[in-house]
Amino acid sequence: MADDGQRRGPGTVAVAALAGAVLLFLIAPVIIILIVSFSGADYLSFPPPYLSLRWYQRFLGTPSWRQAIVVSTQVAVLTMLFATALGLLAALALVRGHFRGKGAIYAVLLSPMIVPTIITAIGLYFFFVRLKATGSILAMALGHTVLALPVVIIIMAAALQGFDLRLEHAALSLGASRLTALRRITLPLILPGLFSAALFAFLTSFDELLIPLFLSGVEVQTLTVRIWNSLVLEVDPTIAAVSSFLIGVTTVVLGASALLRGRGDVTPT
Repeated sequence: MADDGQRRGPGTVAVAALAGAVLLFLIAPVIIILIVSFSGADYLSFPPPYLSLRWYQRFLGTPSWRQAIVVSTQVAVLTMLFATALGLLAALALVRGHFRGKGAIYAVLLSPMIVPTIITAIGLYFFFVRLKATGSILAMALGHTVLALPVVIIIMAAALQGFDLRLEHAALSLGASRLTALRRITLPLILPGLFSAALFAFLTSFDELLIPLFLSGVEVQTLTVRIWNSLVLEVDPTIAAVSSFLIGVTTVVLGASALLRGRGDVTPT
C-alpha cells in the first residue's frame, strides 16, 4: 500500500519498474566510466583488475591537459558573461516589449537549439576565417555564445514572467527611473534565475566540442578538443579520468543551479 493509503496495482508497479530500468540504462555508462577511471590496468578494461589513481595523476600532471582545462575555463567564463548579458536584455525585450514580429524574433533567437550544431560551427568557421580570428579564445567564446544564448533567454524569460510587475510599478510611482527600478527591484528578485542561466551558459560552453573543433588552433585547445584528439591518436584510461572530471563539473554546476532555483522558489513569510 502506498503512503497516501491507495493500493498499488500491477500497472503502477510495472511503470515504476520500467522507469527504474530506464534510469539504470541511462546512468550505467556514467558509472562504468567512473569505475574505469580508477583502474590500475594499462588499458581500458571493465571491471578493473585493481584500483589506482595513476590516470588522474597522469591527467592532472600533464601540461597539455592542464592547459586544456585553463582554456576551457576561460572560454566558458567569457561565454557565460556574454550570453548572460545579451540573454537578459533579449528576455526583457521579449517579455516586456510590445512590437511587431516579436514571435519571429524569438524564433530566430532560439534557432541555434534547432539547427544542427555542425551547421552552426561551419558557418562560424567561415565567418572567423575572414576575420583571421580562428584559434583565439575570444572567437570560441563568441561561437559558444550563439549556442548558450537560447538557454539563457528561456530561463530569464521564465524568471521575468514569474516576477510581480506591480513591485516595479510601485518603484516608478515613487520617483525611481526605469533603470533604477530594474537595478534595485527587478534584478535582485530575479537573481537566482540570473545565476542559474549563467551556470547553464558556462556548462554549455564547457561541454561543447564541435564549435571549438572548428575554431581552435594547434596551441589553443579546449578540453573537449583535447579529448577528441587523444581518442584519434590513442585510447588509454586517461580518457576515463578526463571524462570523470567533466562529469564532476557537470554535476557541480547542475547541483548549484538546482540550489539556486530552490532558493528562488522560497517566498518570504
